Amino acid sequence: MEKTLIIIKPDGVKRKLAGKIIGMIEDKGYTIEEIKMKRLSREELSIHYEAHKDKKFYPELLDYMSSGKCIIMVVSGVNVIKGMRKLIGSTDPLEAELGSIRGKYGNNKTFNIIHGSDSIESSQKEIGLFFKDKK
Repeated sequence: MEKTLIIIKPDGVKRKLAGKIIGMIEDKGYTIEEIKMKRLSREELSIHYEAHKDKKFYPELLDYMSSGKCIIMVVSGVNVIKGMRKLIGSTDPLEAELGSIRGKYGNNKTFNIIHGSDSIESSQKEIGLFFKDKK
């Protein structure tokens, strides 16, 4: 049984899409093990997005992700990392499949509704960052 970290980003929370997104996750048969809502600090975000720190979009990403509350979840299931990546859709909502979360609700590459871990290693690191006792 795999676990992955999912974050409904500030635009998803502000647009009141959390219930629909959580419903899509549960409809796929995945289990929400942990869930919390909070405004992420720039410190947490700088650790989470460390791989992007030298990229041009990094300051805008930190501003966006710290602009409002997020819903952070640990989701489990068989092949949940790969399955959630497919359900989430491409980073660019214009390229995402229509039935995916980003295909349905995303506006652009920055305001793209949701984050999901991309590997077992990333999921362990990310879960450890946001749920210190749940690695």
